[in-house]
Amino acid sequence: MHSLNSSEIEITTFFLIGIPGLEHVHIWISIPICLMYLVAILGNCTCLFVIRTEPSLHAPTYYFLSMLAVSDLGLSLSSLPTMLRIFMCNAIGISPNACFAQEFFIHGFTDMESSVLLVMSLDRFLAIQNPLRYSSILTSARIAKIGVVFSIKSMLLVLPLPFTLKRLTYCSKSLLSHSYCLHQDVMKLACSDNTVNFFYGFFVAFCIMSDSVFIAMSYVLILKTVMGIGSRKEWLKALNTCVSHICAVLIFYVPIIVLASMHCFSKDKSPMAMIIIADVFLLMPPLMNPIVYCMKTQQIREKLLGKLCLK
Repeated sequence: MHSLNSSEIEITTFFLIGIPGLEHVHIWISIPICLMYLVAILGNCTCLFVIRTEPSLHAPTYYFLSMLAVSDLGLSLSSLPTMLRIFMCNAIGISPNACFAQEFFIHGFTDMESSVLLVMSLDRFLAIQNPLRYSSILTSARIAKIGVVFSIKSMLLVLPLPFTLKRLTYCSKSLLSHSYCLHQDVMKLACSDNTVNFFYGFFVAFCIMSDSVFIAMSYVLILKTVMGIGSRKEWLKALNTCVSHICAVLIFYVPIIVLASMHCFSKDKSPMAMIIIADVFLLMPPLMNPIVYCMKTQQIREKLLGKLCLK
């Protein structure tokens, strides 16, 4: 138990925020948000269904795409309850335990998606650098082990976060900065010492951002390998296999980098801009990844059209 001054009352409810100044049109804003969630969930479920039911898609690239779809579904379902409650019902209150649980799943699936994007970049490097041994190196058993290891790693990495937040005392501020709970946002509301939370939260963020560095390094190696290919047509074909993954990386990391830059370097931060970018961070990857991969991957597109009985 934490001791409180007589003038301090421990908070039992946090308050989330929609879009400041537009509360009167939240119900209208909820329509595109609902459509985005619907398309994201249906799109990722469709990808999983097509890959699961088509034996010709039982290959390393599509197994990793399945992992990406699972992490996207996790991100969508983690943020959906509070987003819809705020914009459809104007219900902004959330209990601390529910908030801690939500931030655990959001950070966990964020780290999982980052890890999957890293593995997918290594998959592209192996496919281009050593195509003859590609299938023998990335067997189904190894891919299953990679998926299990990264899933466990992501959950264990963020597991301490809700427990470290729960031990804090919240007694003066209760208004959060987004439509969902994030560790660094909740941590700022505490009126007790949160040094452990700060450093561990920084460590988790560092682990996620370090994946982007390794992804960049893998593409440097890919470019080096591709430049060694004699035919211009062949190296363009090789690079074309990376376009979908590059789009997924940009969709995922650009909002994170922009938001971090605004926090660190912008003196006149626009609260509305930061809220919109934070919402884009959770809404865009699950929405756009299945669309990009279905458009750019001929095999998935053909099998999907076949499932829909289209010629």
